[in-house]
Amino acid sequence: MASPAELEALKAEILALTRRYAASAHRAFRPAGDPLRPAFDSKGGSIPYAGRVFTEDEVEAAVSSTLDFWLTLGNEGEAFQKELAGFLGVRACLAVNSGSSANLLALSALTSHLLPASKRLQPGDEVITCAAGFPTTVTPIFQNGCIPVFIDNDPLTGNLNVDQLEAAFVSGRTKAVMAAHALGNPFDLGGVLSFCRQHDLWLIEDNCDALGCSYTMPREQAEELGFDQNSPGLDAGDAHVIRWTGTWGDISTQSFYPPHHLTMGEGGAVNIVESSLLRRIVESFRDWGRDCWCPSGRDDTCSKRYDWQLGELPKGYDHKYIYSHFGYNLKPLDPQAAIGRIQIRRLPEFIEMRKRNWQRLRQGLHHLNDVFNFCLPTHATRFESSSGSFAWDSSGASTDCSWFGFLLLVRSEAPFTSSELGRHLADNGVGTRMLFGGNLLKQPAFVQLRKDRPDAMRLAMPEMPGADQLMQEALFLGTYPGLSEEMIDRELALISAFVAEKKYNISQPNTAIS
Repeated sequence: MASPAELEALKAEILALTRRYAASAHRAFRPAGDPLRPAFDSKGGSIPYAGRVFTEDEVEAAVSSTLDFWLTLGNEGEAFQKELAGFLGVRACLAVNSGSSANLLALSALTSHLLPASKRLQPGDEVITCAAGFPTTVTPIFQNGCIPVFIDNDPLTGNLNVDQLEAAFVSGRTKAVMAAHALGNPFDLGGVLSFCRQHDLWLIEDNCDALGCSYTMPREQAEELGFDQNSPGLDAGDAHVIRWTGTWGDISTQSFYPPHHLTMGEGGAVNIVESSLLRRIVESFRDWGRDCWCPSGRDDTCSKRYDWQLGELPKGYDHKYIYSHFGYNLKPLDPQAAIGRIQIRRLPEFIEMRKRNWQRLRQGLHHLNDVFNFCLPTHATRFESSSGSFAWDSSGASTDCSWFGFLLLVRSEAPFTSSELGRHLADNGVGTRMLFGGNLLKQPAFVQLRKDRPDAMRLAMPEMPGADQLMQEALFLGTYPGLSEEMIDRELALISAFVAEKKYNISQPNTAIS
């Protein structure tokens, strides 16, 4: 039998071989600009819209954790949660198995009987959201028996139209706002928070596409809304408060699926901004609904495991098997968290790379503004192509986007459609995506639900022209940190050539064939 020292030496040998293997086998997944990454084939190489970006460090972390074989969320998970919470500057982050699960837990937590009756979401209560986006921002509302109330999107930001919030509100029925920061573009947090404070509503930020984005607000306004501290590492001067998205609402969510700002393969997190009660509730819903908060493998951290009396159970019933909610099991695995810990260290670099990639695309396509409408950061009024900067509106607020994607809209008068452009790029090996589900109200599941149960949702406006425009005209290119300058330049060349060809074709008069 091997001694502990011999086992440690064997593990070290395995990990050294793992690093050697990964450094050779996974060179193509290194960050753009890494000298060990293979050169891009500018004539035939494929360009995905997103993907995993990692080195042998992540592979070693995953293998090391797997060799320990704890598997379920354990020491790596606990460390990951603390490190992510430290980066964001929030009370707690609870790791889960996907961003969609994070959204489900965030909304479910607000149904808990532990909350004040006036704040608790009950079946039939309403939650304001927007029509265009990813479906699992909305589906938790249905899944908890509540009613989503849809407002339109601003097509130039992709975000909810704050001017329609009051029209969506119904006193005594509206309890929360749940919305995503579309493609890493923070929504108007000043406007949304003011609305939520006025009506005593919860705010859930779907931050799945926006980790590393920040929102700056005039200090006087921020303090009126209850914020006087910047997020860790951020500073916008004495006159402003600057915080990461995901730290302004009551609760927020993250996704760690490969296209996102960091990856664990599958995974996500629920960020508890301030409330210790919400932390306890989310953890209960995540961990089968149990009342006990002991992590796996540890017992009696409350020192009264057999002294509780809850519900109609006998006094002394084992607290590990007392359930205060109808919960789930939505934890990730410890090896995933080990990967995530390495990825957190890369976040500052990844954030800046996404910003640079967006800028390169925006400046490279500026000459095509006769056929494209380009996305603007919230509160920006125009893009200055010479400097790469923005002019801002009079609100005093601004945004700094770590973009999930580069959104553009094909103008209705352009000689091609967004689908035709997307098909052309796909034929040439360039990945694109529409704005997820487009106008969700047009999706089959939503259409069928409206037929089956017309009262299951409500539209604050009879028409959603912004969501329709995003559905019909929008697509986005990637900005992820695996994109090299050569890859972006090929995208620019392909798009420019495509547009030039379409313009040329439409300019030629039809000639009759005799």
